Amino acid sequence: MRLAGKVAVITGAGSGIGRAAALLFAAEGAAVVAGVYEADGPEPLPSSIMTVPCDVTRDEDTARLFGATVDRHGGLDSRRVP
Repeated sequence: MRLAGKVAVITGAGSGIGRAAALLFAAEGAAVVAGVYEADGPEPLPSSIMTVPCDVTRDEDTARLFGATVDRHGGLDSRRVP
């Protein structure tokens, strides 16, 4: 599990590449906070992934997404994984 102990924020996680990234990061052990445009998309994410409604074009939504991450996990990791 290459990402065990890491915290990741992934936007656009309700579908497509964002959803695939959120699932992959979680499978690799990361604690994932997913920004989703619509909380109840066509395929909900697993309950192990925290979802936060977020339209990244709105500053207040983005602030709420990162605030929720800090509240739950104390921060996030920005270092590259080898």
